[in-house]
Amino acid sequence: SLLPRSRCRGPTMPKRAAPASGFKYERCKVVAEIGCNHMGEMKIAKELMKLAKEAGCAYAKFQKRCNKELLTEEQYNKPHPVPANAYGDTYGEHREFLEFNVEQHRELWQYGKEIGIEWATSVWDVTSAKEMKEIPCDFLKVPSACNNHFELLKVLRDEFKGDVHVSTGMTTKKEIEDVVKFFEETGAAKTRLVIYNCTSGYPVPFPDVCMLELNRLYDEYGDRVKEIAFSGHHLGIAIDVAAYTMGAKWIERHFTKNRAWKGTDHAASLEPAGLGKLVRDLDACHAAFTFKKTDVLEIETEQRDKLKFRKTEKINACTE
Repeated sequence: SLLPRSRCRGPTMPKRAAPASGFKYERCKVVAEIGCNHMGEMKIAKELMKLAKEAGCAYAKFQKRCNKELLTEEQYNKPHPVPANAYGDTYGEHREFLEFNVEQHRELWQYGKEIGIEWATSVWDVTSAKEMKEIPCDFLKVPSACNNHFELLKVLRDEFKGDVHVSTGMTTKKEIEDVVKFFEETGAAKTRLVIYNCTSGYPVPFPDVCMLELNRLYDEYGDRVKEIAFSGHHLGIAIDVAAYTMGAKWIERHFTKNRAWKGTDHAASLEPAGLGKLVRDLDACHAAFTFKKTDVLEIETEQRDKLKFRKTEKINACTE
């Protein structure tokens, strides 16, 4: 662990920390999870992509569902559990209102190319996976809710050419192992699978972030998957740099223009100023994560000449 063992919480701790002396820190890839915070409006979706680009993010990510495939008839026809956030009389109507079709996602992908930010999306079902894999993106993501949907995982593993990112909120250790083994069956885990430490809550209080799970993921899967990542649903940006320090190659945060907007995810999202500060802080860490090139750096030379204690001078000179 990065902390002394006696100070770490939890029944068992990993045998080693992620970043050892040979660990290579690369610039952290930040994903702005727009999700459905566009409120069903293409204009807002594009505005959020532009704001994410201006904040320094590498990716703007959305969500894709085939709601009648994903939901049971009962779920589809029930009222939204939080009526104040509903965009329809039933949960199904609410979800349909927020859904972009394939051509709209292609339009967003193209817009990202025009302004210099990559498009990506989470897929929640087989139909959505088959549709979205036709858009030439770097990765598609499986949300925590669907990481046990192996028919969906099979489409992404066997038919999609890009990387597959998988969140592990509300997921047992055995279920995580099952996902990794599934990708190992075809040799895809080491080359294409990215595993995210995540806690599924909106928002998540700091004690439930369980950041030290990153150590465990590195211990178990550091040499079995392509990369380890962090998806945060907490408030603020105080702890994301800790995830990066612990080895997260990707950081995903929910993103909105206004946290007071109508919808479930806005309250647990960063606004543009916060997202920009997060990228700034991660870039500062990346610049700082180096070893000294020489014993005494050039910036230290003047201070050494002026301040360094010199043993050859008489210690009691000031009393003479």
